[in-house]
Amino acid sequence: MPVPEVDADLCTGCELCVDIAPNTFELNDEGISVVIDPEGDDEDVIQEAIDSCPTEAISWAE
Repeated sequence: MPVPEVDADLCTGCELCVDIAPNTFELNDEGISVVIDPEGDDEDVIQEAIDSCPTEAISWAE
């Protein structure tokens, strides 16, 4: 099953993913998004977070 992953080098910490899928993403101490629970939100909600990322830092990984 694919899981979301964040490319820390691309993430700017805008928090859109956290706002959209707060059970899946949070910002770490450096202000970079991290996956806290790959199944925390419904897949369509996670996809919305992926699609909303302005730097395309989030993607699905196997």
